[in-house]
Order: sequence, then C-alpha cells, then structure tokens
Amino acid sequence: MKVFYTFLLLILLSLDSFASVKNVDPEKFFEILKEKKTVILLDVRTPYEYEKDGHIPKSNLIPIQVLPKFAEKLVKFKDYPVLVYCRSGNRSLVAAKYLERLGFKEIYNLRGGIMEWKKYGLPVKYGRE
Repeated sequence: MKVFYTFLLLILLSLDSFASVKNVDPEKFFEILKEKKTVILLDVRTPYEYEKDGHIPKSNLIPIQVLPKFAEKLVKFKDYPVLVYCRSGNRSLVAAKYLERLGFKEIYNLRGGIMEWKKYGLPVKYGRE
C-alpha cells in the first residue's frame, strides 16, 4: 500500500506544482489552527490509526481511500482554509493535491505528519472523538 501512495504522489508531482499547497512544520500548523477562526482539519489515515496512534483534537477523519466519496460535501467549504495530515505527510500530500483540484485555495499539509506533531509535544487525543 505504501508503494502505491508513493507512486501516486510521484505521478501527481510530475503533473504540476502544488501552487495552493503549503507544507508546514508542526509549530506553524498549530499556529494556523489557533489563529484562523474557521478551518477544516482533516486526518486522512485509517480509523485504526486515528484511534490507536492518536489524532489532533477536533480533526475530521476521512481516510484517503474514501476521500473522493466526500468530494461533493467538501467542495461546499472550499473557501475555508484546510489543514491536512496523516502519519508521515505522504498521504496527506496526495489528499492536499486532490483538494486543490476540487478548487480549495488555502491548503496546509503537516510536514512529517502526526509523528512529527508528537515530537513537538503538541496536543494529541486517543480513541474516538
């Protein structure tokens, strides 16, 4: 599965640049979460990862495998900033590119994913929210 996402990411990177996607470190990601009044915080991992490995409080779980099924609902919020993360930052980058194609203009990808977030000692919640 990891090979698939790596391959998909390479294809997407070769198509065009990530004009709207900003890769940010955990401190900047956290700062954006605190400063912006309305954001979409999107976790694109599996439900197991979300519950057992922890997640950023108030994040919305939409696994990358089912993200296209939610496109119609998500596009209603394309004027809001969207913050996307996964385990290491790879799946979320693919999801960010997909959101960019849906018309989102302000997209932030958590560089290093939740693993890096935890290293910074930032808030993590376990279980279901």
